[in-house]
Amino acid sequence: MSTIALLLTLGFGALVVAGVPFALAIAGITAIVLVAVDIEPAFLAQQIIAGSQSFSLLAIPLFMLAGELMSAGGLSQRLVDVASVLVRHLTGGLAMVTVLAALVFSAISGSAPATTAAIGSILIPAMANAGYSRAFAASIAVSSGVLGPLIPPSIAFVIWGIVAEQSIGRLFLSGIVPGLAIALGLLIVCYFHAKRNAVPRLERARWPEIKQAFARGKWALFSPLVVLGGIYGGIFTPTEAAAMSCVYALAVGLYIERRLTWRALPEVFLKAARTSALVTAIIAASVGFGVLIAQEQLALKFATWLAENVRERWTALAGLNAVFFVLAAVMDEIAIMVILGPLLIAIGNKFGVDPIHLGSIIVTNVAIGMAAPPIGYCLFVGMAISGLSLGKISKVIWPQIIVMLIVLFLTTYIPSFAMAFQPK
Repeated sequence: MSTIALLLTLGFGALVVAGVPFALAIAGITAIVLVAVDIEPAFLAQQIIAGSQSFSLLAIPLFMLAGELMSAGGLSQRLVDVASVLVRHLTGGLAMVTVLAALVFSAISGSAPATTAAIGSILIPAMANAGYSRAFAASIAVSSGVLGPLIPPSIAFVIWGIVAEQSIGRLFLSGIVPGLAIALGLLIVCYFHAKRNAVPRLERARWPEIKQAFARGKWALFSPLVVLGGIYGGIFTPTEAAAMSCVYALAVGLYIERRLTWRALPEVFLKAARTSALVTAIIAASVGFGVLIAQEQLALKFATWLAENVRERWTALAGLNAVFFVLAAVMDEIAIMVILGPLLIAIGNKFGVDPIHLGSIIVTNVAIGMAAPPIGYCLFVGMAISGLSLGKISKVIWPQIIVMLIVLFLTTYIPSFAMAFQPK
C-alpha cells in the first residue's frame, strides 16, 4: 500500500476513533496528507468549494426545510389522524398508524431523522399511553423513520446520484418497492407484538370521523402528489421539486392550517440549517479525500483484486452488504457513500451490476444503518423523544432490523424487485 493510501486509511480511522466529527476528520486527514506529500494545500480549499457547488446538492437543505415546515405547520399531525382512522382498530393498530404516517411523511421530507422526529413526537407518547411498552413505541418510530431514504423523494438517493453520476429520478423509482416491502414487514411486526403482549385494541373509527380526518388531511396528502407528480411529469427537477415542497408547506402552514406563524419561522429555518450543514460539510470535505483515493487508484485495485479472487457475483454482493452493514452501524452513512462511492461503483462494474440497481442496494443499506445500533441517527432521535437509553431501544428493535435485512436480500439478489418501476 502506498504512503498516501496508508496515511488516509489509518489517519482517518484514528481521528474517528478519537471522536473527531466526520467532516473535520475527513478534512483534517486530507490536509495532513497534502502537506506530507508536498501537494499545494490550496487544493483542499478548492475541492471543498467544488464539492459544495452541485445544483443537485441544493435539494438536501430544501427537503430538510420542507420536513421542518410540515412538522411545525401541523401537517404531520394531519397524516397521523388519517392513518389512525384507517387502522387503529386492528391488533397493533396504533403502532401501524406510526408506520403508515411515516410512509406518507417520507414522501414529503426524504429524510429518516426528520420522519422519526415528526411522527415519533406524536405517537411514542400515544403508544405508551395505549398499552405498548415505551421501548417498543420508540423502536417502531425509529424503524419507520428509515422509510425516509427509500420512499421518493429521498435525500440519500440525491447524494448517491451525485456520487455515481446517475439519474436521480430513476434512483427514486428504485426505492419504491424496497420501501413498501419494509413498511409491510413493519406492519406484521406491529401485529405480532400487540398480539403477544395483549395490547388493547382501540375503537373503530366511524364514518363521520373518517370523513373529517380526510377532509382535514387533504392538504397533507396532496403534498406528495405535487412533489412526485411534478418530477415524473417533467414539470421540474428533483431540486426544483424540493423548493416547491417548501413553498407548499409554508403556504399551507401559514394560510390554511394556520399553525405556523411568521415569528416561528426563524427557529424552523435554523433547525433545518443545522441538520443540512452536517450533511453538506461531510460531502464537501469528502471531495478532496475522494480525489486522493482516485489518484491512488485504490478503488480500481481493490475491485480488480475482488474480481480475481471472488468468482461468483452473489458472493461479492454478499460481502459488499456485510461490510456495508457493519460500517453503517458505526459510521456516518453519508460519509460511507461519498468516501467509498468510487470503490462501490468499481465493484459494481466488475460484476456487471446495473448502476441503478447498485444504488438501490446501497441506499437500502444506508436506511438500515439509520436504525441499527449503536450510532444510527434515528436511534438518537428516538432516544431524545422517549427519554430511554440506547440499550433499552436496541433490545427490542431487532425484529425490525431482521425485516430490513430480508428486504435487503431481496433487493440484492432479485434485480426486478428494485427495478420494477423503471421506465422501459
